[in-house]
Amino acid sequence: MNNLIILILMSTSITAQHTIPESIKEEAKIALSYYPELEHTVIQFRFKKKIKKSTMQAQPVFKSLFSKKKSYLILISEQFVIGNTKYETKNIPKDVLIGWLGHELGHVMDYENKSALGLIWFGIKYVFSKNHIKKAERTADTYAVYSGMEDYILKTKNFILKQAGIPEKYRKRIKTLYLSPEEIMEMVKERDLHKVL
Repeated sequence: MNNLIILILMSTSITAQHTIPESIKEEAKIALSYYPELEHTVIQFRFKKKIKKSTMQAQPVFKSLFSKKKSYLILISEQFVIGNTKYETKNIPKDVLIGWLGHELGHVMDYENKSALGLIWFGIKYVFSKNHIKKAERTADTYAVYSGMEDYILKTKNFILKQAGIPEKYRKRIKTLYLSPEEIMEMVKERDLHKVL
């Protein structure tokens, strides 16, 4: 039993509030560094065999919704397929993984501003409304950009959209649901202008 506990601790990095698999520890810590507001937020990063229609997924832990302090789970698919190519998520380029994690942390930022009932309603709409999915994904991108992660977010988008053999249907879905590179650069200009004023 003691050996099992030691093995678990060796394979997972545990900070005060964040539980991170060792294989993505560096990337997750870099992404988290852009969100100082989440320093004391309980977030568990966990690999999953497969996530339907997604590579990563941020969600509140249901039993924490009605407690004083909400906690969150970021699920990461062990593998994903773009076109005809299968990727091991932990082996994709470092900056791309940081951007992906930064986007998911953008969802957590969005969730932090919602009540328990608001989050339940959010989840229901996410399942049934494509317009709501678009709004949620663009909001997560917006949080990431305003946190200073635009270079990582752009690298992630380029990685997804510029891979050879990517089906046009998937490319169109990404372009529809998420901020475009042009929108991101406009947002950066606006953000930087506010910093000067």
